[in-house]
Order: sequence, then C-alpha cells, then structure tokens
Amino acid sequence: MSSHIIQLQYASILMCALCCAAPAAVASSNQVELKWSELAPLIIGHKVKLVLPGGPEIKGLAVAVREDALVLNVKKTSDRKAYPKGQNVIPRASLSTLQLETKQGSGGRTIGVIAGALGGLILGGDLVAHIATSEAVGISTFFGVSTGSTIAGYYLGKRYDRNVTIIKILPER
Repeated sequence: MSSHIIQLQYASILMCALCCAAPAAVASSNQVELKWSELAPLIIGHKVKLVLPGGPEIKGLAVAVREDALVLNVKKTSDRKAYPKGQNVIPRASLSTLQLETKQGSGGRTIGVIAGALGGLILGGDLVAHIATSEAVGISTFFGVSTGSTIAGYYLGKRYDRNVTIIKILPER
C-alpha cells in the first residue's frame, strides 16, 4: 500500500473515532437529593435548568436562594411573558427538581483540538496532494479542512468537559 493511502486511512480512523465518541461523551450526569437549606452553596453562580409546573423551561444563572424562592438571572425561557429574560424570582413551591451544569477542566477540549488538528492536517494534506488542480484550490482546501476539523474537535471535546447534576429537592423535616 502506498504511504498516502495509509495516511488517509489513519486520518479517517482518527476523525471517525472523534465523531463516534461524541455521543458517548455527552455530559456525564449524576443525581443528588438535597433539602432546600443545602441548595445555596451548590448552585449559586452556576447555570441551572428548571422545568416548572405547566411546562415552562427556564435556563439561567442562579443568583440567590431565599427561604421562599430561587433568584435566577434568566438567559433562555420558553414562556417570555411569565419569566422574561433578566432577573426573576422562582417560587420555592414550584421547584421539585433542577439541573445544575458545571465544567470540569479543559482536558476534553485540549484533546479534541489536538486530534482535530492532526486529523485535519493529514486529511487536508492528502486531499491537496491528490485532488488540487491549482495552488489556490490546494491552499484553500488545506486550510479549510484543517481549520474545520480543529474547530469540530474543540466543540466535541467541550462536551467531555461538561457535567450535569440533577438535583431533587427534598422537603424539610
């Protein structure tokens, strides 16, 4: 087998492994049960997602946990009239569970960028060597493939760095 075919096979295997690993990498998640009084230290300053009775879904940054409500800086909402963007107070009675999203390091993004860049350089170089009909086509193809695969590697790796915790709120006793 010629060396360019072997290089192309390695690049294809690397890119396939990176793309196939992404669904398995979707945010590791776990479940925690907490009382309302234990909630504040865990969620303040982090992104949370709530699904309230009646169906509205709200995403935002937890600002404070009061005795009777959660103060949330809403970034996305499915009910703009009841919960517009900006700071909102969500009554305690309407919360039974919430999702907490945190980031854990940058290892996934680092590995994703490296794998994407290497795969893109090999694949882009091989494509240019065998397909390009002119310098302009070759240069733009090489930079497009290598840059695109590096960016794709970053975003796929970013999924590894995400951690989602589902918090079930227990009644106080």
